[in-house]
Amino acid sequence: MKKKYHKFNLRFYSIVVFLLLIAIILSSKLIYIQVVEGDKYKKIAEKRTLKNVIVKPIPGNIYSDDQSLLATSVAKYELRWDSKVVNNKDFIKNKEKLAHGISKIIGSDYLKIKKDLQRAREDDNRYWLVGKNLSYSDYIAMKKLPLFNLPSFKGGLIIQQNIIRERPLGKIAERTIGYERPDTDGRFFRVGLEGAFSSLLEGKEGYRLKRKIANGKWKSINDTNEKEPKEGYDIHTTLNINFQDIVHNSLLEQMEKYEAEYGTVILMEVKTGAIKAISNLGITSNNKYFEKLNYAVGTTQEPGSTFKLMSMIAALEDGVVKPSDMIDTGNGERIIYGKKVKDSKKGGHGSISVSKVFEVSSNTGIVNIIYDNYNDNPKKFIDRLYNMGIHKQLNIPIKGEGRPKIPYPTDKDWSGISLAWMAWGYGVSLTPLQILTFYNAVANNGEMVKPIFIDKIGRLGRPPHIKYSKKVLNPSICSKETLSAVKKMLLNVVDKEWGTANKIKDKNFTIAGKTGTAQTEYTKNSTEYISSFVGYFPAEKPKYSCIVVINKPNKTKGYYGAQVAAPVFKKIAKKIHSGITNDIYIPFSNLGLTKKKSFEKKESMPNLIGHEVMDAIVFLEKNNIKVNVFGKRGKIKKQSVVSGTPLNKIKSIDLSL
Repeated sequence: MKKKYHKFNLRFYSIVVFLLLIAIILSSKLIYIQVVEGDKYKKIAEKRTLKNVIVKPIPGNIYSDDQSLLATSVAKYELRWDSKVVNNKDFIKNKEKLAHGISKIIGSDYLKIKKDLQRAREDDNRYWLVGKNLSYSDYIAMKKLPLFNLPSFKGGLIIQQNIIRERPLGKIAERTIGYERPDTDGRFFRVGLEGAFSSLLEGKEGYRLKRKIANGKWKSINDTNEKEPKEGYDIHTTLNINFQDIVHNSLLEQMEKYEAEYGTVILMEVKTGAIKAISNLGITSNNKYFEKLNYAVGTTQEPGSTFKLMSMIAALEDGVVKPSDMIDTGNGERIIYGKKVKDSKKGGHGSISVSKVFEVSSNTGIVNIIYDNYNDNPKKFIDRLYNMGIHKQLNIPIKGEGRPKIPYPTDKDWSGISLAWMAWGYGVSLTPLQILTFYNAVANNGEMVKPIFIDKIGRLGRPPHIKYSKKVLNPSICSKETLSAVKKMLLNVVDKEWGTANKIKDKNFTIAGKTGTAQTEYTKNSTEYISSFVGYFPAEKPKYSCIVVINKPNKTKGYYGAQVAAPVFKKIAKKIHSGITNDIYIPFSNLGLTKKKSFEKKESMPNLIGHEVMDAIVFLEKNNIKVNVFGKRGKIKKQSVVSGTPLNKIKSIDLSL
């Protein structure tokens, strides 16, 4: 019996010792994990429940030359509520006021909001939707409500900011201002100025620490960021919205009239090369026009008769002809290597001066000048063109500039007709902007300047990060004597009865320029046309140069450059020269007392940035808009409502000084 009892005790003690050993091992392991590996496992836990979320910066704005907004980033807010962090006493005390406030801001039924708040509380909902796509004003109003005015760990308000890019001018100049769109492979790319300066506009990202809550949702731990994002730089363009409106609508009217495929207009400041307006309109499948592609910058095409200026300057510079020399155009036809050159005037112009060859746009005349004088040495003619710089790209910041094509005699595709056809603008290719840059050089006394779209890049109230100035591409494209001769020819194209653009002559100001009517798709059965006019105004003291190109107008309605493109040029030039702006959008460029009368009739929100706050308040309150001002002094640097928004849809606006 004692033996059995002894065996039992031994077995019992063995089990106890074994269990104690296991307990000691487990305790040691727990102590080791807590003391030695504690930080390691804490970090693993934090990685699963904490994370740094990228906070996108607010991209910079794009402005016109008078500081009107062309593109801006508007903050939209999504607000949610974590009901679990609020104690019961505070919830009961503030529930009704909170429901009233929310219903008033989002325009929903008070009783429904109150019921939804109660249900969210009972369900321990940690991500109840308060409102989506809220404006900055609504967001600020929400943050003033009971509970929501507390830090998020007490009041439960969860804030998500989304940045939306808006263009107050809508579709006008959209392709040049730029936008973001998805590629075929799902990636995003930007076009226009948005794309060219994306690295400066975007700013630098920050981050905010968030903790994982119920249902896999994430909530900010603090109301502030761990690292603040850095706002992007603002782009101040050379574009003028008054001129842009004139250019856009003048082109659109003519495109619709002639049912053209696409068209473009560029307006440039002669002295500086600053682009003041640019419009690119292409037709859609439903026969509407919009900014489809940047034809002005990217589309190279045979210029036709507008290239005769380059040919004429080359001939005059080389001294092969003088303006007064007589050229026999015969019956208006000439055969070269089996190919016919023909004038638009039936029977030709007979014997006319070199100047008149240009002014009446005689194809046979210009071919006789160039082919007869350079056929033995075509390299001399091409070298003269190259010396003027027309074979080079302009290297503008907007991506996709077309490459000029000016054939050289050593090229493989050079043939016996190449020289003759180049003389009147065939076999060569240039973009509308490249053609305009050359004509602008003539207007600018021979100095060719690079087209510029940007005045400066920087942040409000600080010195510019980058300042752009005039860049000379060629200090002199030709001699003063040649320049004087071709200027007179360009004036006579419009001024003289025989000039191809005489119909756009105006008694109040002078226009100088050249018509162009280029055949396209002439290798096919049905020939189409490109109608163009390029020149400058006023002719005696040029301030602006302009090109109008309209592709494939309806031939039954008209296709000559003088008929289709030149009237657009005149309409633009006349409005700009005379200062007629009654029927165009006038920017809120001055809020001073001297201009108050013109603003009383405004129907949309102007750009208030940079103006005196008291002047803005007078204007806004006259339109029954409540104004909230943040800051003690200074001019307005931010506005919560984007310019261009209809005034009758605005209840309040926040202005930051």
